Amino acid sequence: VLVGVERPGLPWPLESSLAELERLADTAGADVVATTTQRLDAPNPRTFVGTGKADEIAELARSHEADLVIFDDELTPSQQANLEKVMDKSVKVIDRTALILDIFAQRAQSSEGKLQVEMAQLKYRSQRLLGQGLVLSRLAGGIGTRGPGESKLEVNRRRIRERLTDLRRELDEMEKQRTLRRQSREKGCVPVVAL
Repeated sequence: VLVGVERPGLPWPLESSLAELERLADTAGADVVATTTQRLDAPNPRTFVGTGKADEIAELARSHEADLVIFDDELTPSQQANLEKVMDKSVKVIDRTALILDIFAQRAQSSEGKLQVEMAQLKYRSQRLLGQGLVLSRLAGGIGTRGPGESKLEVNRRRIRERLTDLRRELDEMEKQRTLRRQSREKGCVPVVAL
């Protein structure tokens, strides 16, 4: 289900933006079963759309047996979480950015491209770890390790930071290798042609 919000001052017509979103969804492999719009002066800070519209979107997804709702605008992590509470448990809510990142992930061919997409996805996900810190884990027993331990949110954030550091290191290494290859081509007087 595609959702668009018409607001004053939009740089392009809502219809063309939703048509583009439908093509993006098709590219990602999603079948669009319904589209809905709402006219607002400003986005609702809680659910982006009005609460009545959020219920209407949930019913639309239920009636079409949709498992994905895609918003044309960027959602804040709390808006996304609040919308997912309104939907059935099987329905996921994403925004245009998440859809585009998914397409890039599907299409990335080179190892460098795959690493860059993974970095972008991790940065995007790290902003959406909201509210996952309620479950506390105990650290292994022993002196100096007693206590509530790290929250699940802290653990997830740390793992993402560590993975981002690893990815940056790998990308830097690839850049060094590419520079060395370029220098050896230039020294060898090999003609280089780009098409």
